[in-house]
Amino acid sequence: MSLSLDKLRLLRRQAGDATAAAAADTGAPGDTGGAPLPAAANDARARTPAPASVFGWVEQEIRHKPTGAAARETAPAVPAVPVPVPAPALRRPEIGGLRRLLGLRDRGISTAKPRENAADRHVPGEEIAPGLFLIESFVAQAIPTEPLSLAFAKREGEQVQPRDLLFFDTETTGLAGGTGTRAFMIGAADWHTHPERGDGLRIRQLLMTTMAAEAAMLREFAGWLQPGTVFSSYNGRCYDAPLLKTRYRLARQRCPITPLDHVDLLFPTRRRYRGTWENCRLATIERQLLQIVREDDLPGSEAPAAWLNYLRGGSAVNLRRVAEHNHQDVVTLALLMRRLVAEEQRDRETLALSSPSP
Repeated sequence: MSLSLDKLRLLRRQAGDATAAAAADTGAPGDTGGAPLPAAANDARARTPAPASVFGWVEQEIRHKPTGAAARETAPAVPAVPVPVPAPALRRPEIGGLRRLLGLRDRGISTAKPRENAADRHVPGEEIAPGLFLIESFVAQAIPTEPLSLAFAKREGEQVQPRDLLFFDTETTGLAGGTGTRAFMIGAADWHTHPERGDGLRIRQLLMTTMAAEAAMLREFAGWLQPGTVFSSYNGRCYDAPLLKTRYRLARQRCPITPLDHVDLLFPTRRRYRGTWENCRLATIERQLLQIVREDDLPGSEAPAAWLNYLRGGSAVNLRRVAEHNHQDVVTLALLMRRLVAEEQRDRETLALSSPSP
């Protein structure tokens, strides 16, 4: 018996092959005690049944393979047509081991849980372009009749007409910025006189439900702007405005934001109320200063997940909550602007009364 066959039997015993012990002790059919077997007279007709395991198939190949002079004597003069030998079927444990070695995942059974309320795909508003929805609402309130002083923002002597202000906020796919981040919702509010409802705050929101709707959203937003529009935001000068400028450049559209004035309410709010409350986040300011308490509000940090979940076929429940959150943000900006103007005016009047007359 050749050395390779001895090694094979040893491997079979170590692997726990069920036929290893019987083959070693009693001898497999055709075993001649180590002498090499002659080649079959007609191997194409006298086929040996396929062994039950991989080890048996390898042993069979070793037994029937002539070596040395026997191989040269039995070599046919004309090349014989090769007969395909059926490979042994791999057992389930062997397949699992091979998949683990190759680093493959078993895709046979899906463990993903079905989406909850996946049938609820209702998006608020009116679809004005493929994948682009416009949400409009109106909050009745008095419109300031006098120009608003920007002294609270360290812009002495400057004023702005109330109807020129556009309070805006965006909901984006992330907070990192850069070309990979896009705004999937733009909310804007301005003081407007409705023909039926009278004076108040007009809120318009653009929501895109497909990636392809971004160009249409940017064009629609640009149509809301006038040469005299003055932006007002909360940290929008550092985040929202640069993000939109990038999206306009990538869409190869003229950017309407750059030439317009911008009053960011974050910085004057920090100067006035830093240290008064735990932080100067917009939610904290509106709760402590404006006495506005949001109910069932979805945090802005969860907005990207809500939108991506909808794009993947999920429910629109959280996407509607994102729209409500954005709606309240722009309403709060209008209230905060008026509060800061009033506080600055009160401080100046108090200082004038306390200072001695010449």
